[in-house]
Amino acid sequence: MTFRKFSNVGVRRFCVQRRRRTGRTGRTGTIAAVSALGLTAVLGGCGVTGGSDEVTLKLVAADYGDSPANSSQKYWDKLVKAYEAEHPGVSIDVTVYSWNDVDAKVKAMVDAGEAPDMAQIGAYADYAAKDLLYPADDLLSIPVQADLVSQLADAGQVDSVQYGIPFASSTRLLFYNKTLFEKAGLNPPTTWKELAADAAALKAEGVKYPYALPLGPEEAQAETMQWLLSGGGGYTDTDLGTYSIDSTENVATFDWLKNNLVGKGLTGPVAPGELNRADAFAAFAAGDVGMLNGHPSLMQMAEKKGVKFGMVPMPGVEGPTKMSMGVADWMMAFKQNGHAEQVGEFLNFVYDEQNVLDFSREYDLLPVTNSASTVMTAAKEDADLKPFLEELPLSELYPVGRTSWAAVSAEIKKQIGTTVTSGSSPSLILGQLQSTATRAESAE
Repeated sequence: MTFRKFSNVGVRRFCVQRRRRTGRTGRTGTIAAVSALGLTAVLGGCGVTGGSDEVTLKLVAADYGDSPANSSQKYWDKLVKAYEAEHPGVSIDVTVYSWNDVDAKVKAMVDAGEAPDMAQIGAYADYAAKDLLYPADDLLSIPVQADLVSQLADAGQVDSVQYGIPFASSTRLLFYNKTLFEKAGLNPPTTWKELAADAAALKAEGVKYPYALPLGPEEAQAETMQWLLSGGGGYTDTDLGTYSIDSTENVATFDWLKNNLVGKGLTGPVAPGELNRADAFAAFAAGDVGMLNGHPSLMQMAEKKGVKFGMVPMPGVEGPTKMSMGVADWMMAFKQNGHAEQVGEFLNFVYDEQNVLDFSREYDLLPVTNSASTVMTAAKEDADLKPFLEELPLSELYPVGRTSWAAVSAEIKKQIGTTVTSGSSPSLILGQLQSTATRAESAE
């Protein structure tokens, strides 16, 4: 009898397929079939040779809600209840934290040697670099992996191996207040020159924030990236694979912002470096902002306050920006507790089309799977998300696969607001940020 050698990944995939065909209790037929192939030895990896199947998986997740009424805890509780009903012997313990706390909570758990089985947070690369995570290949079925939106899945890779599994995504569009624009006799801008002219007209009408430019520490890296892309630059040189923060294009972008928007008083009463994204969104929902970059959740905020708004691609130097900024949040699985098989089964359930649709619709986010994207693109109920869905294939994400990105992003949040202040040198400040990025890369 010749025995085929199975890798751990092969065993896990075999086990998943076995349970899908037979159910968790359908062991006799499977053992007979496997024995006929000389593969009985692999059944220990499927938990069918005796012992307890009782497993509790711990998941730490971020809260996408803005109140207890729509907390992500409710989403997870419902999903877990459905999963546990079909998978006796497996319990899922979910703890949800705010975005202000969740990354630090997970880091503290990992540092204490008490990593959760899964974490749904903002970054994965540091953990992958320390060999703490399972590769996606060890967890997800082939159909689920194939269903992930390609550029999101690619962004989850470190050294060509995927560790970060995209969980939620969004892109950015330029929001404008239709009422304020109509009052000023304006059309939405398509170029930087038109944006500046519209902002000047809105200022003349007494609009508090003609263009809201949130370069404060909350999410300055997002506003920055959108402007860099609209100027033909970005954080990295895609050809060379290196940081290019102080490129000629990027310096020209911030020179323009400083001289044509901020220097002319077109960005409102709060200095851009002190204006956070949440405050800018709240001001737009209050009717005090003419234009700003926004993601899908801003639609719901504005609608609740009765603000009539439109959305267009971000203007560029010569016309609408060809590439938008994309953002993804990540699911990852830690190896510490050794529950790859059970984690994989649960994640295959999490990424079921209906579950992805339910989450995306609850929080006005873009789905990370092709199947759910296809449904939402065609569904009338999701028509308001269609402009964002159309932008997603054209989007560029943060360089999240670099372990240096966390340090670079933190420094951008601290410094980028100073590039547009009176007397500043965008070239000098972007050069300092480039030096920070270069040192961080060298330390990897």
